[in-house]
Parts: sequence; structure tokens; C-alpha cells
Amino acid sequence: MRSLAIIVATLALISQAKASCENPKVQASSYTSSDAQVLTHIPFITEFTLTCSNGASNIPLYANVNGALIPVQQTPDGKKYQVGWTEELKKAKSGDYGVNFYDEAGYSSLKRVVERGDDAASVKPLVTIVITHRGAYNGPW
Repeated sequence: MRSLAIIVATLALISQAKASCENPKVQASSYTSSDAQVLTHIPFITEFTLTCSNGASNIPLYANVNGALIPVQQTPDGKKYQVGWTEELKKAKSGDYGVNFYDEAGYSSLKRVVERGDDAASVKPLVTIVITHRGAYNGPW
């Protein structure tokens, strides 16, 4: 019985590792704070759905946020993804912030490229989402 459980777990890991999203389409919404009167950091949050032409779902994703690779959270039903971070008020300039998302294969490739000291731009992201920060009101002073 124990060996059967190990085989099933191994097959599940293999099938999950091979799951790749072909022709990804995203539908995203994002949030950044526009009022910084009482904040020291500006939050950046994006929530999105990912649709793959091959029907792949529940794909683990990683986001490249300011050069750091962070895991993307999924809703319990696996239909939506969300990632968020904060920037110091002084560093959170208004404008567009492009966030690249990678599946496990892209994540592994990106880690190898970075470890070798090569250009990370050589690894193509699965999708890129642009978050627009319009700036934040700091009060009348």
C-alpha cells in the first residue's frame, strides 16, 4: 500500500512538472495606493486569471519583482493568481511597472542564467503584466 502511494505521488509530481501553458492569455486587475499621507510604503497588487490554449491549469508561477523571484499565490480553487509587494514611498515613482511571470521551466532557466551571471533578459517570460502607478498624494506639505 505504501509503495502505491509513493508511485501515485511520483506520477503526480511528474505530470505537474510537465504541465506547461501554451499561448497564455491573462486578464489582470491591479491596485496601488494613491494616498500616502500615513504610509511609509506603497503597496502594489495584481490579481489575474491565466488561460492556456492547451487547457493546462493550476500552473505554479513565479514573479520577477525588482530582480527577486517570488512565488505567486493561487486562490484555493486555482482560478486566480495574485502577487503583491511594497516599495518605499521615496522609490515608488509614478509610471508603469512591468512584472514578468515564469512557469517552473522558466523559473529554473532564469535561476541558472542569473547564477552564471548572464543576462536575465535572455529568458522569455510566460507573460508580462504592467501595473500603472499614478503616484500618491502626500498631503498639503
